[in-house]
Amino acid sequence: MQNFWSKMKLIWTDLSLRKKVLFVLFILIIFRLLSAIPIPGIDTLALDRFLTNNQFFGILNIFSGGGLSNLSIIMLGVGPYITGSIIMQLLTIMVPALKKIYHEEGEAGRKRFTQYGRLLTVPLAVIQGFSLLTILENQSILIDLTAFDRIVNLIIIVAGAVFLMWLGELVSEFGIGNGVSLIIFAGIVASLPITVSQFVLTYIYPTFDSSILPMLLGFIVAGVLIIAGIVMVTEAERPIPVTYAKRVRGMKMYGGGSTYLPLRVNQAGVIPIIFALSILLFPQMIGTFLSRFDNAIIAKISAVLVSFSQTSWLYAVLYFILVFLFTYFYTAVTFDPEALSTNLQKNGAFIPGIRPGPSTSDYIAKVLGRITLLGAVFLGFIAVLPIIMQHLTGIASLAIGGTSILIVVSVVLDLMKKVDAQISMREY
Repeated sequence: MQNFWSKMKLIWTDLSLRKKVLFVLFILIIFRLLSAIPIPGIDTLALDRFLTNNQFFGILNIFSGGGLSNLSIIMLGVGPYITGSIIMQLLTIMVPALKKIYHEEGEAGRKRFTQYGRLLTVPLAVIQGFSLLTILENQSILIDLTAFDRIVNLIIIVAGAVFLMWLGELVSEFGIGNGVSLIIFAGIVASLPITVSQFVLTYIYPTFDSSILPMLLGFIVAGVLIIAGIVMVTEAERPIPVTYAKRVRGMKMYGGGSTYLPLRVNQAGVIPIIFALSILLFPQMIGTFLSRFDNAIIAKISAVLVSFSQTSWLYAVLYFILVFLFTYFYTAVTFDPEALSTNLQKNGAFIPGIRPGPSTSDYIAKVLGRITLLGAVFLGFIAVLPIIMQHLTGIASLAIGGTSILIVVSVVLDLMKKVDAQISMREY
């Protein structure tokens, strides 16, 4: 605790650190103000009914930072930017030129790669914004709109998504931590008071008696254990020893040191959950869109698609399998054992007992495959845990808790590392 307060004192007394922290807070305040400005033409009662227990829009609301709950001008949030970044990373598999830019051209190549992701954000925001506004209008949430109103609303929310992307990158450049992650984190944390109050008023306050105390205690214990598990797996690494060969240049000898290569157990982060949700929630979006038609066959198809949600055990099983598979897939996209082996060989480094070249690449891939198994099972469990808890308790508000907890814990851990790095730099 004393160490914590000493760090806080150092952050506040150091002018540069204080500016970074205050800049982050300033950007987050702007973000929260924007999330309270709604677009025109909303039927608030219809919106409240529509968002109640709606899994698809609940997840979208997470990545909009809470902007979707009142159809604010930033209702798309950082979703288009995240989608664009994911698509660019997937394209590195199919387009060798992009793979070369990302892996071989260093910092300049990564900047170009990021710029392509920014450009892709705009058409994705247009597509997502048009689809979202169409669904909301079909549900009579947006009413009495002319063609001009529709165009204006689309321009507003696309501009809001691009502006939010810019704010996130400002935080990454001039503040501390990853700006996009902090925006999502701020939206989740801002929704906590409302979620807790709804839980208390719905399940505790009206019928409070001593019989629910064990359930509450169980929730608290389970929450602490889940957070501890997320921290352990997020921070877990498999170190691979690396030795640098001694090299003689002139009259001096270089190298000869030893270090290790840290392979993270959860190499993919929260991305596999986003992939899986995008696929599983797509049928529900189509069903919602088809629900406006009067045809009996289309209405039946719509009902089946809409019912395919987290209330189904089939949904939970498919969710787990998709998260498991996407964890391996995304790890393979972002981590290239062959490129790592080549870099080690170029720098005169080798893994003791393993021949340089293809043998090193095969060994790293084998180790990575084993530890990714643990990470994939863990992510799958975290993803379906709220669904299991919802079935056991009947509490609908637990629907999207696993994803939110994982994002919050991951962002806090990353932010703590960035702050510690800044403090260490100033101490030295």
